[in-house]
Amino acid sequence: MRIDPAGWPFITGPLAPAAVLAATGRATGRRWPGRAMWPFLGLSAYMALFFRDPDRRCDVIPPGPDEVLSPADGMVMVAGEPQPGVAPEGDWQQVSVFLSVVDVHVNRSPYRGEVVESSYRKGSFLAAYRRESAHKNERSELWLRDGDRTVVFRQIVGVLARRIVTRTGPGHVLATGERMGLMKFGSRMDVFLPPECTVTVRRGQRVIGGETVIARWPSAG
Repeated sequence: MRIDPAGWPFITGPLAPAAVLAATGRATGRRWPGRAMWPFLGLSAYMALFFRDPDRRCDVIPPGPDEVLSPADGMVMVAGEPQPGVAPEGDWQQVSVFLSVVDVHVNRSPYRGEVVESSYRKGSFLAAYRRESAHKNERSELWLRDGDRTVVFRQIVGVLARRIVTRTGPGHVLATGERMGLMKFGSRMDVFLPPECTVTVRRGQRVIGGETVIARWPSAG
């Protein structure tokens, strides 16, 4: 199983006290060190699960030219009309995905194009499912442009998250579904689409990053 590089400190950290406890148990012949090491091993295993980075359909089959894919695994919180005061200036539709602590947290680009603008803002750490988190929490925002098509998306951290990893920036060209970053622990992703796009998901729907089509552009043909 592939692990995102950002996860290795979290995976290996609990192994050090586990190894000390195991050595103590062997040296003293006592049982309690062996029992005490299991929570550390369990934490390490959970971190490996959290930072897993599975391949998705977009890694094998290129998405259609008009398809917008989910940037993350999780539950759709908003689909269609944007939340008040959340969308960038202009006329947009919004799709927001909430990631729980058991979802894959590797993020993918929802559409293809050049990154023409990026910004990072420090903020609060409210629960990511709360509406206020969209404009109060720490976030990273990217603008993608492909010809006359523009998509905006944000990485927003939640109550447990304390760091956003964004591995792209202005001048980079992303493919639809390409890995572009990670959010540590519970968080959300917002995607903003022009009104001519057709949103294809609904609130409460489970989506898979790099696989689920969340919207479509009108066909150029």
